[in-house]
Amino acid sequence: MKKFKNRMEFRPLVSLVVILVVCGILSGGSFFSLQIVDGHLYGRLIDILRNGSRYMVLATGMTMVLATGGTDISVGSVMAISGALACSIVDMRILPGLGGNTLAAVVIALAVGALCGAWNGFLVAKLKVQPIVATMILMTAGRGIAQLIADGKIVTITSDSYYYISGGYILGLPFPLYIAAFMLIAALLITKKTAFGLAVEAIGVNSRSARLAGIKVDRNIWLIYIFCGVCAAIAGLIESAGIKGADCNNCGLMIEMDGILAVAIGGTSLSGGRFSLIASIIGALVVQTITTMILAFGVAPEVIRVFKALIVIVICLAQSPAFIAKMKEVFGGKKVVAQS
Repeated sequence: MKKFKNRMEFRPLVSLVVILVVCGILSGGSFFSLQIVDGHLYGRLIDILRNGSRYMVLATGMTMVLATGGTDISVGSVMAISGALACSIVDMRILPGLGGNTLAAVVIALAVGALCGAWNGFLVAKLKVQPIVATMILMTAGRGIAQLIADGKIVTITSDSYYYISGGYILGLPFPLYIAAFMLIAALLITKKTAFGLAVEAIGVNSRSARLAGIKVDRNIWLIYIFCGVCAAIAGLIESAGIKGADCNNCGLMIEMDGILAVAIGGTSLSGGRFSLIASIIGALVVQTITTMILAFGVAPEVIRVFKALIVIVICLAQSPAFIAKMKEVFGGKKVVAQS
């Protein structure tokens, strides 16, 4: 147990459990109620898994970026681009020769997401532009590109195969959950079974020392941003499939902040270095659980972000070694040295 308490996954997991317990108490237990309809599971817990799949996919890619000491605030715009592109292909507004084929639309959208990530990686790795500035370029221009693809309109589609990306079920569980699990497993295999994970940590701790140690820093950073772009494209496909269309103005709007927040709750340092993909996934579930809780208890929409911010402040303080040490000193009467 003591060994597990020292793992990065422990504190975000405790935060998630506490929030769920509070939800259960306030709802009289109805928050955990599940129903089976047509062989599919329904309930607020299932909603958390389905709606949180976007955050989980984004957190997977964002963790890798933040672990190198970088950041990517363009993921929301990449989501809008991938959603607009895929929906426009399915609706045959563009590339009518494909006949609205869903698989082709998904592949092209993912390829464009990778291209967006490659652009960010090129600016950061090759031109040495600050990550927040480099990704701000695509953050600003991305929605304009999405609007051009959709011809400035909200693209609605009626394709059941495309809707399955968000609304499908396998063995009673939402299909987006399997997508998130696949991306997590793929990332874990790459970072745990190869030297790539150590290279990412080394780059985040000190990129100059990593380069002197023989690590191909620029190439690895480039690959990481490409991976993050693909993750953002997948999240865009899930969101657009969920609303059966592409809304370029609202798709992924400000979701980059939730993505970074999920990774931060998971314990990954924003300055780079040690990271945990599983902890980031738990952080993504914390973010989605907070949102679901707020909506379930009828909090007014205009104060949702404020309420979420207050809860996040509490979570972050609870995970701060310096704050915990200070509280022990104040209430325990003993001076405790915080361990960073």
